[in-house]
Amino acid sequence: MELLMAIVVGLLYGGGLFLMQRRNLVKFIIGLAMLSHGANLLIFTAGGLTRGAPPLIGEGETLPPALHADPLPQALILTAIVISFAVLAFALVLFLRAYQTTGTDDLDDLRSTDT
Repeated sequence: MELLMAIVVGLLYGGGLFLMQRRNLVKFIIGLAMLSHGANLLIFTAGGLTRGAPPLIGEGETLPPALHADPLPQALILTAIVISFAVLAFALVLFLRAYQTTGTDDLDDLRSTDT
């Protein structure tokens, strides 16, 4: 299962980086989203793929169950989702404002507006 997740992470990273190098700003934003999804999946896979009980310690016990899910990668992914949503929202608003000002979404045309 880890091999399949590694392949999917590689495909998301590769597709995201490929789209971020295109001239269109919409493709750039989609590539940024794919890159953040790849990072989330990488954190999830690095945390270990175990199917187990929640890490709750019952009364009278000192340790959680033998096979339990690690909550730290889940918390990191939740934080990464919130941050990536904020970055994507900012990029979308920035793209919308640049499109309203220049009338184009081509990055080469945006470079000529520096004057």
